[in-house]
Amino acid sequence: MRQVRQSGSRPNPGSARSASKPVKVLIVDDHPVVRRGLRSCLAGNSHVVVAGEAADGQEALAKAKQLSPQVMLIDIELPKLDGLAVAEILNKENRDIKVVLLSVHDPDQYRLRIIQSGARGFIAKTAPAREFARAVQTVAAGGTLFSLNFAQTALEQVAGGPRLSPRERQVLAGIAAGCSNKEIASRLRVSVRTVETHRGSIKRKLNIQTIAGLTKFAIQKGLLSP
Repeated sequence: MRQVRQSGSRPNPGSARSASKPVKVLIVDDHPVVRRGLRSCLAGNSHVVVAGEAADGQEALAKAKQLSPQVMLIDIELPKLDGLAVAEILNKENRDIKVVLLSVHDPDQYRLRIIQSGARGFIAKTAPAREFARAVQTVAAGGTLFSLNFAQTALEQVAGGPRLSPRERQVLAGIAAGCSNKEIASRLRVSVRTVETHRGSIKRKLNIQTIAGLTKFAIQKGLLSP
C-alpha cells in the first residue's frame, strides 16, 4: 500500500493534543463498508473521535452544521454533491472545519481543484491504516497533507512555462504547500542554502520580492485558497 507523504506546516499533533479533547471527525463516504473501515482505522487513537457519518454530499453539509466536527474525511466521488464541491462550500461558509479528501483512484486529474477547493490535503484510501489518524491530527493542528510532487503537478498547470526551471518550480511548489526552507531542502535532498538561492531566483524571475507576494501569486493563479 502507498505511503502518504506529509508536508506543509506540520507540528507534532500527538504531543500537542495529549492533554486536550480529542479531534471530532465526520466521515463522508457513500459505501458503508468504507465508512466502517475508516472508523476502524481511527478507533485505536485516543486523540481522535468519530462524531458521525454521512453517505452523500448534501448529508455531509447538514451533518457538518449539526455536529460541528473539526475535521471531515470526504470521498471525492459522492452522490448528490461530490466531495470537491462540499470542500469548496465549507471553505466559504465554515473554514474552522478542516477537510481531507479521499479517493481510491490516482488524483492526477483533480490535483489543481483539490488545492483550489480549500481542502487541507489528500489521502489515498489505500494508505496504511495509521495514516488516517495521523492525517486528522495533522490538519487539526494547522498542517497540510500535500506532498511536494502533488503541489508541483498542480502548480505546473497554472504557473509552469519557461520562466522557471524544474528545480525552481519544485521550490515554489514547496512554498505553495506551506513548507519551510528546511522542509523543502529535506524533501529535495539539497542544502537550505540551495533552497534559499532558488527562492531568490524565483523572486527575481517573477518580480515578486516577498513571501507574502509569492503566496498572493499562488492564490491569484488558483494554486491556493485565500
